[in-house]
Order: sequence, then C-alpha cells, then structure tokens
Amino acid sequence: MQINDYIDLVNDKLDEFIPIEYPEDIFKSMKYTVTLPGKRLRPVLCLETCRMLGGDIEKAVPTACAIEMLHAQTLIHDDLPCMDNDDYRRGKLTNHKVFGEAIAVLAGDALLTYAPQIITKYSKDLTPSTLIRVLNEYFQYAGARGVIAGQVVDIESENIELPDEKKAEILHYLHIHKTSDLFQLAMRTGAIIANADDEKIQAVTEFAKTFGLAFQIADDILDEISTFEQMGKTLGKDKEEGKLTYVSLYGIDESKCKLACLFEKCHDIMNKQDINSEIIKDMIKKISERAGI
Repeated sequence: MQINDYIDLVNDKLDEFIPIEYPEDIFKSMKYTVTLPGKRLRPVLCLETCRMLGGDIEKAVPTACAIEMLHAQTLIHDDLPCMDNDDYRRGKLTNHKVFGEAIAVLAGDALLTYAPQIITKYSKDLTPSTLIRVLNEYFQYAGARGVIAGQVVDIESENIELPDEKKAEILHYLHIHKTSDLFQLAMRTGAIIANADDEKIQAVTEFAKTFGLAFQIADDILDEISTFEQMGKTLGKDKEEGKLTYVSLYGIDESKCKLACLFEKCHDIMNKQDINSEIIKDMIKKISERAGI
C-alpha cells in the first residue's frame, strides 16, 4: 500500500467509528478534531510497522484509529485556554473555539476512554493475550507516565530559570513523553499485532523514540521559520510564552544539526535491523525538507 491508501483507510474508519448520537454536542466535538485534515503519521506508522514485520494490517486498523483518537485528545486539551490557549489547529478553529471550553474538556476526556473501546470492540481477530498487550501499551503511553507527563512538564517549564545543562535534561524528558510516546505506541502496537519478536519490538521502539524527537525538533524549527498557511496554527507563541524548545535552547542552526543526526540514526536503525519501509523513508525526507535540512 501507498501512504495515501493508508490515510484513506484510516479516515474512512475514523468517520465510521464516531457516529453522531445523543447527546450530539459531545460526539460532534469528538469527531470534529479527530477528523480534521492531517498527515495521520501515527496510525500510518502503526499499520506500516505491522505490514513490514509480516502482519495483517486489517488486524491493526482499530488500534491505529484509536491512537489517532488519543492524539486528537492531546490536541484538544493542549489547545485549551488553561494550557496553550491556541485558536487554530490544522487551519481550522480549535475545538474549544467551536464548542466552548466545557464541551472541549469533556470531548478530550471522552476520547481518552472511547479509543480503547474501539480496540476491544473491533479487534475480533486478535488473540486475548495480544489484545491485553495492546491495551496495556495504550494505557501506559496515554497516562501519567506517558503523554500526560510530557504535558505537565511542558507547562511547568515555561520561563524556567535553570542552567542550560538542566534545561536540556528537562527538554529531553518533555519531548520523549509529549511527542515520542505516541510514535512509540503506534510502532510497538503494530509490531505486537504482527507477532514480532522482542528484538524487533525493541528496534521499532528505539526507532520511534528517535523519530519522535526528530519530529519535535522539526516542529520547533517550523514554529520559527514557517507561516500560518503552511502550518495551520498560530506561530511564534512558544517564544512569546517562554516555552522551553530546541530552538530556544540551541538556536536554529544547532537544532537543524540535531535533527539531521537523529534522522541519520533512524536510517541506521532501519539498516541494522533490516526494517525496510519506503513510506517511512519518505516521511523522513519530507520532514527534513520542510525543516530546511
């Protein structure tokens, strides 16, 4: 399959998995952010990991969609006035700007629990032990030791006064959890569904961790050099609010060097572990080009 085939498959299923029912506002709010146009990197990585490790991608579709729902949940809450207070996401008004802050909070909460229900309801072809492993991965990366930890540190590190060495440690922790964790969840569950061995699961975990950090550095760079039309969100807010980013700590040039090194590491992992995916290589190429490396 090509990447657009994956995206079309995921988009169709996301639309199917969230029907509008009573009370309509909550389901409309959930569906609004989940179905916003996007690259669907995380579900694509889940499906492509499953395929390249010899699995049946149809078995991974519910999990891939659940991960995109979890990602949407993080975006809804991240955009709230009490957090980043953003008005736009992917070129559209953010959830709380359309449905109000209270419904947006509840929509995020609902997606957090709705997503694993999609896994259990539609993963009929998974063995009970595989299903339990997939759900355990979901709850680990979605919770207080996963993306929520990253969000907490993101909030607490604004305008922080510490030596650069300590800031670097915090920055690494922040982006491992806020960004890399969902990429790790996507690739690990894809590998588990493909019944991959521990060595391959460890390899895709290391790849996803590295890829996620690179993705975040690219995002930090683009926040400085891109435009609203290209990114679909308000730019320059990280700098304005004193957020800890790769660019604020290292500058543009060094951030680009770090990005290039991380993507080189991604290629090395793929080569050493005989993990071959033209789709993933193309992702790396496109992100690199957008970030100007």
